[in-house]
Amino acid sequence: MTKPEPVRLVPFTVEHFETLAGWFPDARALAQWGGTRLTFPLDAAQMRAMLALSSGERPDWLYFAAKQGDAVVGHCEILFDYLDGIARLCRIAIAPDCRGRGLARPMLTCLVDEALKDASIERVELNVYDFNETAIRAYQAFGFRMEGIRRSSARFLNERWDTCMMSLLRSEWESR
Repeated sequence: MTKPEPVRLVPFTVEHFETLAGWFPDARALAQWGGTRLTFPLDAAQMRAMLALSSGERPDWLYFAAKQGDAVVGHCEILFDYLDGIARLCRIAIAPDCRGRGLARPMLTCLVDEALKDASIERVELNVYDFNETAIRAYQAFGFRMEGIRRSSARFLNERWDTCMMSLLRSEWESR
């Protein structure tokens, strides 16, 4: 049996738009992944607006497609707060047909390594809706610590969602 190819991050580009848009079958799935400000269906205009934030020598946002071989197996983003030394992992998704294959850990490893390339970053954090138990378990198994819950922090249609805040410090990552 051959060993699967490693997961790697490549810059998210226009060529990935159609693939990513196809992962979210309805407004709820899109909001769970991307927050309640995105509109369904996810379209090229929304993705172009995201990418516009990633320009410059030291961009505040970085967008990635996760690939294994030639296949796009995931998507992830990093938002940097250089002043406070924080990198926030955002909009992490594994392709629906790739879930359950153990891709979360290698994808998160690549993402945290990328976030910590900048020496000013001391903290990596993320937010996840409290009902996304699969993601919470994956983040905790990876080493993220639960810090608290922002109650009723997001509105989706007539629902209110709670958001869990999780973090991993540079020192924790380096001592693993």
